[in-house]
Amino acid sequence: MVALRTEITEIVTGLAMLGFRDLDEALQVRPMSVLNLETEHYERLGAARAAGSHVREFETSWENGQVFARADDGLRGRPPWSVEWKGPHKPPGYEQVPADLRIDHVYLVSCKYGSSILHNVSPSHLFDRALAEKRVERGSDWFMTTAPGAYQEFYTSCLADTGLDHGYHAMPTQVAELTKRDRQRLKAALPKRGRLPDKSQAMYEQFSMAVAKASADRWRSSLGTARQREAMLWRLLRLQAAPYFVLGATTSGDPLRYRVGTPWDFRNRFDLKSFDAWPDSAGQPMVRWRAEVIDRNSMFAQVSSVEPIMTVAVSHEAAMPEAAMPEARRTELDRAQRKIIEGHVEIRWTHGRFSGAPEAKVHLDSHPHRVPGYFPLT
Repeated sequence: MVALRTEITEIVTGLAMLGFRDLDEALQVRPMSVLNLETEHYERLGAARAAGSHVREFETSWENGQVFARADDGLRGRPPWSVEWKGPHKPPGYEQVPADLRIDHVYLVSCKYGSSILHNVSPSHLFDRALAEKRVERGSDWFMTTAPGAYQEFYTSCLADTGLDHGYHAMPTQVAELTKRDRQRLKAALPKRGRLPDKSQAMYEQFSMAVAKASADRWRSSLGTARQREAMLWRLLRLQAAPYFVLGATTSGDPLRYRVGTPWDFRNRFDLKSFDAWPDSAGQPMVRWRAEVIDRNSMFAQVSSVEPIMTVAVSHEAAMPEAAMPEARRTELDRAQRKIIEGHVEIRWTHGRFSGAPEAKVHLDSHPHRVPGYFPLT
């Protein structure tokens, strides 16, 4: 069953688009135009509303739905005929658009609250295949692939610290030989959270940096051309062939409302100047990424604001070679044009130390409203 918080943020967002006076009226009417909802869903929402729980989620979701209903890029004040909620539906295949609502069979809406995660994929899908090809991988261990020596040293140290390196119930000496049951035993013997014993902690930090460095190196090597780097950024930001919308809130609770453009939209306005990735270690293997983008619209907007009356002068400066401009003006235009997108990738076990396959969680650190390719609703 879908969590109550998820039901609130998704269903209430859809209800707010229908033109009701307020949320309580919408919950009472239970409109038939919202599809895939059962009586139990409305009863849970009504009970939560009456209990005064999740107040912020109710308010933000309702406001987000109303903004979308009025937005120029959204419904423009036209009540929708149908709001389809996907709910617990699981797609039969790999879906590129993370939509939770479909409005009038056309508008796709993703409700994203309190999360900066763009992707949660296997490391090889990101670092080797640049998110271009989705495939089922069995039996592969990213840590063994990228840092076998450091992985083995970390494992050996953990065995020594937990006493699982000797006795009748001793674990395998090689990390590559671990079974699922072995991994569960070792996980249970290690501290659940926080620092490991000193020696194991030191080995873990070396292991983390080795994994991060190898992952960053493999990622950069898969992005050898400008076209590959541009496509990588599109996939990271989840730009698809058709636009869709994100309505939600940041981790601090501030509303998020924007349209996700297409690669065509991106190229019509932006130029990717650089894309880089480098290793870091912050309690776990991490790869940071940064893209620098040129916004051509910002350049012309800045130029136009200098001489609003003298059209000829504006055109002259817009066409002026960069080297011929005064240095201060070049700096001003450069600052207006350049947009920075930053993020990071956490590489970790899915179920705690030594348990589960390694995963790569891609985070967006920049505010979405300032990301090229994301267009805030007005």
